[in-house]
Amino acid sequence: MKFYFAPMEGVTGYIYRNIHHSYFPNVDKYFTPFIVANQSVSFKTRELQDIKPEHNQGMYVVPQILTNNAHDFIQTSKKIAEFGYHEINLNLGCPSGTVVAKGKGSGFLAMKDELNRFLEEIFQANVTKISIKTRIGRDNPEEFHDLMSIFNQYPLEELIIHPRIQKDMYKNTPNLPVFAEGLLLSKHEVCYNGDIFTVDDYEKFIAKFPQVKAVMLGRGIIANPAIIQEITSGKGLDKSILKEFHNRLVIEYKQILSGDRDVLFKMKEVWHYWSFMFTNYEKYVKKIRKAQRFTDYEQAVDNLFYEQEIRKAGYNS
Repeated sequence: MKFYFAPMEGVTGYIYRNIHHSYFPNVDKYFTPFIVANQSVSFKTRELQDIKPEHNQGMYVVPQILTNNAHDFIQTSKKIAEFGYHEINLNLGCPSGTVVAKGKGSGFLAMKDELNRFLEEIFQANVTKISIKTRIGRDNPEEFHDLMSIFNQYPLEELIIHPRIQKDMYKNTPNLPVFAEGLLLSKHEVCYNGDIFTVDDYEKFIAKFPQVKAVMLGRGIIANPAIIQEITSGKGLDKSILKEFHNRLVIEYKQILSGDRDVLFKMKEVWHYWSFMFTNYEKYVKKIRKAQRFTDYEQAVDNLFYEQEIRKAGYNS
């Protein structure tokens, strides 16, 4: 089985990826938070830092692009390829309302003719290998059959399927019957993405779909950085390792961010997922969220690590 780390805006940048990889080197592919392709072919500072080769040593990293403009995708792909990348992922899954309103992400799925022309143009350019991360439709699952007919026309590196529609966001249960249909229809290697938060979730999924050879985890791998390790070896997360992970994040964020306020914001985003790993975490996490000074934050975190234990539990949205 191959294991992929899904991109998550605000969390899984290069600092997080590198520290995660140093403790848990069992991720086969890391995907970057999406790069917004534009006519100027310029990268935001965050995007540029995220894809610099020196920030991604020893990992297989796949930059992800968000756009519905073929020219912008091609030109941005060329710029990314100059950094030495050989695979790019097209984001057809983002459910954000502002993204969808522009016909991008999962909003592009409802524009089938435009999507087909877009794919034809970017594959003709042949800049790099291209994989696609998709939902099963914008408005209803019935859209997926036509989408699969489009995807099958092109030489995708692989197809990553998140079996929800855009309006589901990250709620409701992944539509496994439609995923099963996509698995049968696809001419490409298929990777599954969606709601694998525990070893039990993984084992139940594989029991249903033993033919799947790759799974992508997002919220589940942030909420438990050792989940792949647990799946493959049965070894759970060590609390001391998580504390080291935390301390290194703080140190490295302090080096690139302007002041404690920004570091607090980044770490509070992480704790939105990490808190569920601990027994009786509620009062500690409340203090973490309310902390305005870094000393208050550190005290709350230290107390949580000292007074509570890691439990076997998944992310609770």
